[in-house]
Amino acid sequence: VATPRGWVGSGRVAYAAGVSDSDASAADPAEAEQPHVEQPAPAAPPRLLAQAASTSKILWVTVPAERTWPAWHAWVEDTAYVVSGPGEQHLPELPAQVELTFRSKDTGGRLVRATARAERLTPDDERWEAATTALRAGRLNAPAGDTVERWARENVVTALVPLTLLEEPGRYDDRSGAAPPVPSTATTDSWAPWHARGRPRRRRRLRRR
Repeated sequence: VATPRGWVGSGRVAYAAGVSDSDASAADPAEAEQPHVEQPAPAAPPRLLAQAASTSKILWVTVPAERTWPAWHAWVEDTAYVVSGPGEQHLPELPAQVELTFRSKDTGGRLVRATARAERLTPDDERWEAATTALRAGRLNAPAGDTVERWARENVVTALVPLTLLEEPGRYDDRSGAAPPVPSTATTDSWAPWHARGRPRRRRRLRRR
């Protein structure tokens, strides 16, 4: 997969600067004290990431040092948009930078992973109309009323702009991605009311006793 300028494939290129880590570390410390200069907009994401994001409506948002949240999204102009809050999917308040995992639509497994900039949108943002139009089109079983107007009043619409490619086919982290179950008060205190293909005979005999 080609890696356009502005993307970090293996950590050897400084994002949006086009210099190596060694060059960056050798820079004059006095330069680090200069006023912050806004970085240029990120280049278009790699084709595989864009394809995965546009063909699958599900992604996973990882908050650093916390947990990963599944979310449905709309992909518009190289940006993933999500809506959360009352009556919509649950997402925590996202920090400025998160990680995104996109799945393969064919296998359902992890395909690409990237860091992303999270930006909360308001109706005054120039991206608001395109984002909410795409989200409204993908929203299933929307309640009656003006959905977009409700989002503006009660919900959070967030733009997730991919920044740095972390994993892709042929370059996956070999560590386990398993995570402990999220703590919950849910429990089962009685027999399940239905089992696919019926209950095992052994269990049925135990119940009659």
